Amino acid sequence: MAESQIDRLITQMSRLPGLGPRSARRAVLSLLRDPQGRLLTLARAMEETARSVKTCSACGNLDTCDPCHICADPHRDRELVCVVENVSDLWALERAAVHRGIYLVLGGTLSALSGIGPENLNTEPLLGRIQEGQVREVILALGATVEGATTMHWLQEKLRPSGVMVSQVAQGVPVGGALDLLDDGTLAAALGARRPA
Repeated sequence: MAESQIDRLITQMSRLPGLGPRSARRAVLSLLRDPQGRLLTLARAMEETARSVKTCSACGNLDTCDPCHICADPHRDRELVCVVENVSDLWALERAAVHRGIYLVLGGTLSALSGIGPENLNTEPLLGRIQEGQVREVILALGATVEGATTMHWLQEKLRPSGVMVSQVAQGVPVGGALDLLDDGTLAAALGARRPA
């Protein structure tokens, strides 16, 4: 029996992060209850975005313009660059409104198992800006994983000769976190990064 159009839509929706088959069915059912108002509006927005989305040549962000809205913002501190692994990390920092500089999206982290080496990372825009004397500080905001730590170490070594200040985000106990619920690695990072009270 051939798959119906609705089943195909559910299958496509279930491929999205955070949506399994049951969540996808609920989402599709909600859209189908108002096909003109919800489904077609969503379909048009998706089609327009698919046609206009671009990767920012300055930082690697996804936006509908190049340079992206962040890089084009004249109120940003252009000498302060926050390096993140992927666009979702950039969007998380923007949502929290904690960084007023610009970004660089690496597009991954170093991983011998996955075959990702330094040549696969988006570092050229950052290195070019540093070479031109346009960067005061680089903040490394990478995940607390083996790959993230390896990438941070590699970047620190790569940037050391430039004389640019390199910092990294603190890692350890989250706000509201209880010590007895944290894993050993988080506890070790928290104790290792302690500071005077």
